[in-house]
Amino acid sequence: MSPQETLARFAASTAMVVGDVMLDAYLWGEVSRISPEAPVPVVRVTGRSSRLGGAANVALNLRALGANTILAGVVGNDASAAQVEELLTEHGIDSSGIMRSHERPTTVKTRIISAHQHVVRVDEEEDEDLNAKEEKEFLDTALHILHARRPDVLVLEDYDKGVLTPVVIAALVNEAGSLGIPVAVDPKKRHFFDFKGVDLFKPNLKELREGLKTEVDGKDLASVRAATLALEEKIGNKASLITLSEHGAYIHDKATDRLLPAHRRSIADVSGAGDTVIAVAALCLAAGLPMHLLAAWSNLAGGMVCEHVGVVPVDPVALQQEAERLGIAEAERK
Repeated sequence: MSPQETLARFAASTAMVVGDVMLDAYLWGEVSRISPEAPVPVVRVTGRSSRLGGAANVALNLRALGANTILAGVVGNDASAAQVEELLTEHGIDSSGIMRSHERPTTVKTRIISAHQHVVRVDEEEDEDLNAKEEKEFLDTALHILHARRPDVLVLEDYDKGVLTPVVIAALVNEAGSLGIPVAVDPKKRHFFDFKGVDLFKPNLKELREGLKTEVDGKDLASVRAATLALEEKIGNKASLITLSEHGAYIHDKATDRLLPAHRRSIADVSGAGDTVIAVAALCLAAGLPMHLLAAWSNLAGGMVCEHVGVVPVDPVALQQEAERLGIAEAERK
């Protein structure tokens, strides 16, 4: 299958994302002096912008690749929620699964950037699990959409902000399984072992270490393999994709055991790279690609977005061109 054919399959898919929705806010400015009040830089703000973050950025990446995309998550009853909903509409993302809460604010990450460098980040959030009432309301909505829309893939995007509770996770995974919908997971520490039996589990190296509470050497294939096998024994997932930053990515299932090196890139900002990786991996699942090709596409896309400052979605035209240049489709025959 050529890269062009693969991208066409991505665009023909419907994906549903459930998880922690965020707003990424940016203050862009210039630093020319140190504050007389404390030894910190003074940033003269020259611009402001807002982008979709967290699970919403995963949805944005899916939509950028042409997929019909449905997003389910919880935001506050505040101005930031209105911004999130406006951005979702602007990008053509179905927001019927977004629930407003009176119990928590919209998660906002504000990054202050000067000369293409992060100066500081300020987080506004509530990270406790949803209360029982909101959990039921949200789960009922998500399950209804899952049944009504029957997406080609379900993505669970966990940022440990409390939306993906053990009850929500178990119900969605079980229901997707009964409907024959593959489930891809981007986990965090708190509920690391609650995603039992999913089709694809994608932690990064830090999350793998924290989840298993063991040291894993990203440069050592044997170390990564041993940790991955321990992971699969605990949660019974069908496949694992471990992102290893500058060391590339490791893919494993019953038929696949492969380490893919990272592509040489001019790294500007790693923010949001994991969101891109899980989005591309999910569309590869929906398209029925073999695991080593899933890893190749995901590894490539994750590296490409690191060349941009701030959280940005993958560019499908650039992705296709890079895949053609690197001969990724040829990997299917190797």
